[in-house]
Amino acid sequence: MRTAQVTRNTQETQITVSINLDGQGTAELNSGVPFLDHMLDQIARHGMVDLNVAAKGDLHIDAHHTVEDIGIALGQALYQAVGDKKGITRYGHAYVPLDETLSRVVIDLSGRPGLQFNTVFTRAMIGTFDVDLVQEFFQGFVNHAMATLHIDNLAGKNAHHQAESIFKAFGRALRMAITADPRSAHLIPSTKGVL
Repeated sequence: MRTAQVTRNTQETQITVSINLDGQGTAELNSGVPFLDHMLDQIARHGMVDLNVAAKGDLHIDAHHTVEDIGIALGQALYQAVGDKKGITRYGHAYVPLDETLSRVVIDLSGRPGLQFNTVFTRAMIGTFDVDLVQEFFQGFVNHAMATLHIDNLAGKNAHHQAESIFKAFGRALRMAITADPRSAHLIPSTKGVL
């Protein structure tokens, strides 16, 4: 089983994330940030990974530390669960529309962290959720998943739709990248021989 559980405790947050890369797309989410839970559910359902997140953070200040640290813990869990990456597809991509919105996400489980985030949200807040935290979540993720991630919102007028199409596309791209490639079941997908 390609599973992992990560606990991250700081003076700002206490977080536990568990992931099953060969799951059914189920999620048990209690981040304390309802909009983030909604987005994490998109990752689980569209990525076909089982995801559990329990977090307590300094939400009396704002959601920044909680959202970023969940991204970090999810990245760590993915890195552990995917192991030596032998036999995986490695690359994944997805275009996902949501009404007027279209987002593209491309991921490489490269061993090299990098984020290109090309999104201009149409408003600063989605309810009480600061849209700047979308990028913070993914920055934390790539830094600890050791992945390269390109996120492009190509069209959109509704900020909720923009964010949701990004998370759905991320889930779909991740699903492709972690899928076993039967033609290279015992190979690491790199000419270097290591990722």
